[in-house]
Amino acid sequence: MTTFLGSKGLVDFDQRSLAIAAAAIAFNPIFWNTAARQEYHNKVLTKLAGGNSRYGCYGLAVVIFSLGIFRDFLYERALRDQPSHPLLLIPLATYISYALIATGNILVLSSMWALGITGTYLGDYFGILMDEMVTGFPFNVTSAPMYYGSTMSFLGTAVLFGKPAGILLTLQVLVVYLLALRFEDPFTAGIYAKREKERAQKKKGGKKEL
Repeated sequence: MTTFLGSKGLVDFDQRSLAIAAAAIAFNPIFWNTAARQEYHNKVLTKLAGGNSRYGCYGLAVVIFSLGIFRDFLYERALRDQPSHPLLLIPLATYISYALIATGNILVLSSMWALGITGTYLGDYFGILMDEMVTGFPFNVTSAPMYYGSTMSFLGTAVLFGKPAGILLTLQVLVVYLLALRFEDPFTAGIYAKREKERAQKKKGGKKEL
């Protein structure tokens, strides 16, 4: 058996479940960013929803949510196949894991509450824009509460199970989310900048008519 740091090491890379979980973690943000950009440029999902952009967004929300549940299942299964570490099995580690999971869930759920379904699940790519930027909690704590909250939940679960492999997968989660933000933030900002430009042009045109 090939393990990291010896025969009684931290991560068993021979376990197929580890590679499957890593693939799912990488796949999800690639999928939703690809699907959202196809929608923005070609209205693929809106067309599939009979021309209703809101229904298209709801459909994407169901798919993204389902993929997330499946990814979490694969992650937990991968952890069960991995070796534990004694330092992660002490009571203090358990308390830390609960705190991480609780905080992560608060960030995720509160951001979903603040944004709503369409705001959470890429509604702006469907032309469903929010009236103004959300600046209250949890966005006054971090600009990406769903991503950082999810990362904290992954880390908390890894510590709760006492699995160093989970910490390694959590690092992958963080890297994947940070990369996603590098694509998503500028694109989303461009969508809202375009709206503001169109509003300004309409106001300017209205003044000329007067």
